[in-house]
Amino acid sequence: MMMRANAGLANKMIERILELSADAHIRRRGTIKDSPEFNKLTGAIAAYGKTLALLTALQRREEFYVIIGEGGVPACLQPVC
Repeated sequence: MMMRANAGLANKMIERILELSADAHIRRRGTIKDSPEFNKLTGAIAAYGKTLALLTALQRREEFYVIIGEGGVPACLQPVC
């Protein structure tokens, strides 16, 4: 049950970061290239990307441990006959 609650929270966080990133992309399109605001938004977009990479990696790791914890073996680790 706790894993499902954590997964739901992670999904909400990922969704929110995607929204923030999209907003920053839209705002950056309306600014002058190489202006301080443009550079600020570029930095924010990069930070959102890094955050998304971290959250999705953690989410995949958690899903892997759920599979292993349930006694299952992922298909990629099954022996080839």
